[in-house]
Amino acid sequence: MAHQIARLRVELLHIEPTIWRRVEVSLTTNLRALHELIQGVMPWENYHLYQFTVGERDYGEPSPEDAAWGHKVYHAKNMRLETLVGRSVADFEYTYDFGDNWQHRVVIEHVGVADPDVDYPLYLGGERTAPPEDVGGPPGFFDFVEAMANSRHPAHKDMIRWYGRPFNPREFGESAVATTVRDIAAKRKVAMLAFERNRQTR
Repeated sequence: MAHQIARLRVELLHIEPTIWRRVEVSLTTNLRALHELIQGVMPWENYHLYQFTVGERDYGEPSPEDAAWGHKVYHAKNMRLETLVGRSVADFEYTYDFGDNWQHRVVIEHVGVADPDVDYPLYLGGERTAPPEDVGGPPGFFDFVEAMANSRHPAHKDMIRWYGRPFNPREFGESAVATTVRDIAAKRKVAMLAFERNRQTR
């Protein structure tokens, strides 16, 4: 059977204009690997907790504290995109940083046959800069953008010092994002080749 891929659109919710990225990934990708990919394409810095919500189930990194709160979290590494596609899931939610509460919608736009000459995941495009870490969620980001755009804003100098440089919401270093995804694809390819070699020598 030919290798299958999914085209995904990742949208950051509660921010206008929409911040989004589009990628193609193998259907064998599990949700933990998808988390790492989303971190790379937004990009986030991956030092906060995360969670996927698919229907009534949450997937992430389970903790003993979850049970104390009456909240069951399933292992993200145990759920693959191919299973979601098989269940006719069209979209699901990804939340990063439970303090700032960055909610993303992941839309499965298309499922098709992989190009044998392409290493996946593959970055396809996107628009606008993701918020800085720890800016305070959507309300904090709105205040940040407003202050950074106006040199006369009372918080402008403080925000420049905090962020360390000017901020352009329309530019997000697309070439760096594409390089990050290529690096992820290269590591995945090496891991797959090693797995195949080990399987053949058993």
